[in-house]
Amino acid sequence: MAESLYTRLGGFDAIAAVADNLLPRLMADEQLGRFWQHRGEDGIRREKQLLVDFLCQSAGGPMYYTGRNMELAHGGMAISEADWTRFIGHLTDTLAHFNLADQETKDVLDFVASTKSEIVEER
Repeated sequence: MAESLYTRLGGFDAIAAVADNLLPRLMADEQLGRFWQHRGEDGIRREKQLLVDFLCQSAGGPMYYTGRNMELAHGGMAISEADWTRFIGHLTDTLAHFNLADQETKDVLDFVASTKSEIVEER
């Protein structure tokens, strides 16, 4: 049986490290930072934990994601195609920062792309 993406990525700690690297990039981005304006530290920590849980569960790990589905979680945020493209750029840079192997990078980006239709509102 093939190893899960969760295992190939390095498990919980590796996925949490990706979230720790990615979120500050997104928050500091001049275009994407608006999504975190006026958010308290506790809310941001909760969001990060939900992100880690979602990614771990989706990659085949033992986590249980208790958050809302992607459409509900992102509804009304007016996330555009341009926002999505910038997000993917930051995600790609984060994965490169950790020297993720080509196959795992492709698998992560393919999975994230599968959520696009539930997240992007303005095309």
